[in-house]
Amino acid sequence: MKNVKLILLLVTLTFIIISCSENDSLVIEPIEAKTISNLHAPQLGGQGQPTSGEFTKFSFKEGKQVVGDNWDIAFRGLRIIVNGGSKYGLTDEPEKTGNASLAIVKNVFKDVKEAPVNGDFKQDASGVYAIKSNRGDDWYTYDRATHKVSANGGFIVVVKTIDGNYAKMEIKNYYKDLDATNPANGRYYTFDYVYNPNVGDKSFQ
Repeated sequence: MKNVKLILLLVTLTFIIISCSENDSLVIEPIEAKTISNLHAPQLGGQGQPTSGEFTKFSFKEGKQVVGDNWDIAFRGLRIIVNGGSKYGLTDEPEKTGNASLAIVKNVFKDVKEAPVNGDFKQDASGVYAIKSNRGDDWYTYDRATHKVSANGGFIVVVKTIDGNYAKMEIKNYYKDLDATNPANGRYYTFDYVYNPNVGDKSFQ
């Protein structure tokens, strides 16, 4: 009987040690909040002419512009695409090598505390953007009289990245150094974002 109790005790202690070791190896990465300023997204053409030119690729994991296939979203002029789904059909559109997707949340940036349900996330497809380009349902408003682009506050883009992490982003401005007085300053993005580097964790706080 004593031997049986001893064996049970040893098994229990072994289980506790293994469990503690597994918990010790589980590292929770801190959530990151950053502002990106003057991310240049030039394009050729426009104003009724066909658009072309390379997209500016951005990785939330890297926190910067990238040139390889490790991008989550990409910018060219006013257009934003995601590294998932299929090509829209644009000239010079980069290959979609990932499975990223995005969802739009209309709310105050700080009040978006977690990513929405999976069914809200969309990808680009042939002739269809994940971020709709319908007037009044995009991240910006264009004033035809002044030709000024204004970012729509409360238009939050939540991205599921190519690595399965989540980020929320709000575009604040479309002009270099926030100066909209000169049209030549356009196509420079400033945006705030919060990135959770823990795979599958939808929290932003």
